Amino acid sequence: MKKSVGIIGANGYTGSELVRLLAFHPNIELKFLFSRSNSGVKISELYPDLDSICDLVLTNEISETDILFLCLPHKESQNWLNENPVSDDTLIIDLGNDFRIDGEFGNRNFVYGLPEIYFNEIQNSKSIANPGCFATAIQLALLPLAKENLLKDVYTTGITGSTGAGQSLQPTTHFTWRKNNISAYKTLNHQHVDEILKQVNLLNEKDVELNFVPWRGDFARGIFTSSIIECDLEVDNIYNLYKDFYKDSPFVKISKNPIDLKQVVNTNFCVIQIEKQGSKIAVHSSIDNLLKGASGQAVQNMNIANGWEQNLGLNLKPIAF
Repeated sequence: MKKSVGIIGANGYTGSELVRLLAFHPNIELKFLFSRSNSGVKISELYPDLDSICDLVLTNEISETDILFLCLPHKESQNWLNENPVSDDTLIIDLGNDFRIDGEFGNRNFVYGLPEIYFNEIQNSKSIANPGCFATAIQLALLPLAKENLLKDVYTTGITGSTGAGQSLQPTTHFTWRKNNISAYKTLNHQHVDEILKQVNLLNEKDVELNFVPWRGDFARGIFTSSIIECDLEVDNIYNLYKDFYKDSPFVKISKNPIDLKQVVNTNFCVIQIEKQGSKIAVHSSIDNLLKGASGQAVQNMNIANGWEQNLGLNLKPIAF
């Protein structure tokens, strides 16, 4: 029997990406797509690529479902849940940042939804806080070193596509501004730093200092990060450490060859490469911000919570060209 799903905020980038994924998921039936701003409009009118995939009309009414995805702007999930009480039996997966640091909400306790370290907790949860996109890419690059207490000062740069800024038009998302352009933003003050440090410091015995500079890129989707760390281990030992840490993680791939963004765009994979010069290593990681960084990881968490294979509905091909 298929599980019924509702998506709150289905008209945004992450919500519509969930529609694309779940429309082909063998164990799922899309029951409703919630949107206040576009109620009464077919989802395919907003996203023509969905014309032959989903014929649901966006609505401002909700009904009971087995699974509920919250794809709302940051800090709005709590307000929505306060206004719209949900059955304790409903699996809630929040793609915002409301519950990533503090998961307590009423009689729910949101588990941090990074499957590579919280698989068992996700299996037994009805409340999951999906990690942020930069947070996912950077944590996956750092966690194996944190487990070995090898982190102290970390210097990270990362570049993201324009979809990371959300659907609402802003001065820095205009095509004419973004095209042939690049800029740093929220230097050393990005909202994902606290989220990253909370998880990294749970594994690393000493507190880590993360110096993170994010960049806006001249492309629509994807994230590429590079972290510089002091490390005395030989590069082959580091490589084996990563391979062992992620041996049971089907969506994390460790490469000895240079990696690039096109390897992961349109997939739920994270690819990681390690380089070393002298006493410093560079750990590169790349993900699709809308998939492993958002909707794909949310589906992965849904699969785990229901006891299904992690890759169910997520066997996607990279764009390649």
